[in-house]
Amino acid sequence: MFEGRRVLAVVPARGGSKGVKLKNLREVGGVPLVARAGHVAKALPWIDRAIVSTDHEGIARVAEAAGLACPFMRPEDISGAIISDWQVLIHALTEIERIDGVTYDIVLMLQPTSPGRTPAHVSAAVEHLARGGFDSVWTLSETDSKSHPLKQLLITEHGDLSYYDPAGANIIARQQLKPVFHRNGIAYAMTRECLTVQKSILGKKPGAVVIEGDLPNIDTELDLLWANFLIEHQARQA
Repeated sequence: MFEGRRVLAVVPARGGSKGVKLKNLREVGGVPLVARAGHVAKALPWIDRAIVSTDHEGIARVAEAAGLACPFMRPEDISGAIISDWQVLIHALTEIERIDGVTYDIVLMLQPTSPGRTPAHVSAAVEHLARGGFDSVWTLSETDSKSHPLKQLLITEHGDLSYYDPAGANIIARQQLKPVFHRNGIAYAMTRECLTVQKSILGKKPGAVVIEGDLPNIDTELDLLWANFLIEHQARQA
């Protein structure tokens, strides 16, 4: 428990992936991505239950070996590419509460595709949620100014070029840009009420924890190369 609240950690890891085949079983630093998420969950003693939500038996076996339970297999109707995080989490919460016969107060999503995760990152998110009175807390990274929305462009079907946001025409130096942030997938913490009543992973009162540094998010083979490079570089620096 975290300050008297029962915590459920869910690692979503479906077998299908268009960008990288069986992505959640690919290795970073010699460890499968789903196992890396399991190791972090295992290192946090206040997590009451840590489970994997998967439709793939191979992923289930690797997850269980890393300390995650697999008390059910994810049904086919919520295993596709365009299924929302909320659908996966509400299914996992409903099933595990039925199996365990208890109610979980905080639900924590740990995506395997964020291998830069540390126990401290996850603790910061849950602590901010519990002590700040938020419905949810997401971990974020600051977006590089080159990818700022005001610097993005559109090409119409006729080949015309325009700003994604017309206000971009007024930007002449990056110092004019207000910082923006993106999800890094390290941790999403939310209350049970946020999921079950508000039917959202964001809620009416969301909060954020900004994490500094390079945090790869695996979508492509290049992302895997970058993640392995970072792990090796960090090992050499230690």
